[in-house]
Amino acid sequence: MSMQNLVRRLLEDLGEDPDREGLINTPKRVEKALRFLTSGYHADIDEVLNGALFSVDYSEMVIVKDIDFYSLCEHHLLPFFGKCHIAYIPSTKIIGLSKIPRLVDVFSRRLQVQERLTNQIAATIRDKIAPLGVAVVMEATHLCMSMRGVEKQNSFAVTSAMLDLFRTNARTRMEFLELIRLHSAVPVARDSMQASLAGLVEE
Repeated sequence: MSMQNLVRRLLEDLGEDPDREGLINTPKRVEKALRFLTSGYHADIDEVLNGALFSVDYSEMVIVKDIDFYSLCEHHLLPFFGKCHIAYIPSTKIIGLSKIPRLVDVFSRRLQVQERLTNQIAATIRDKIAPLGVAVVMEATHLCMSMRGVEKQNSFAVTSAMLDLFRTNARTRMEFLELIRLHSAVPVARDSMQASLAGLVEE
């Protein structure tokens, strides 16, 4: 059965008339939307990066913050969305800055949980350029919590992946957390989030 037929059947099961004016093209629109929102499954990371890996004599922190992202919760197929902050310390190579948001899109445009999404972004950066350290922090509102279930409209989730120097060196970790603290899109509870992440046990 095609996706459009499945959507039509879903509308019928919900008690709707899929042939009425407002819904007659809905199956086609839903399929188009879902194909786009899950297009990350078909993306090739190397094609996305498109050779934008450069050898540069630079060993300080590189941060791209406040990257907007949108994804679908794999449990309810409802959106979650927010900001992603990424930092890495180059070893021998850097990534073209415009490629980092594209990398976030690749993994966001799948059925996801925020924890996995955070880890996938960090692991990919580590795999592609072997930096001295990678850090990813994601802040998101989940509509599966806002529209249904506990119905908490003002809650948001924060996840982090701290690899290598960002995990083992508290000063490096604190510098990153201080820098992304500026101009936050969700300043409420930022201090408690920062304290929680900074308290990661040194290994």
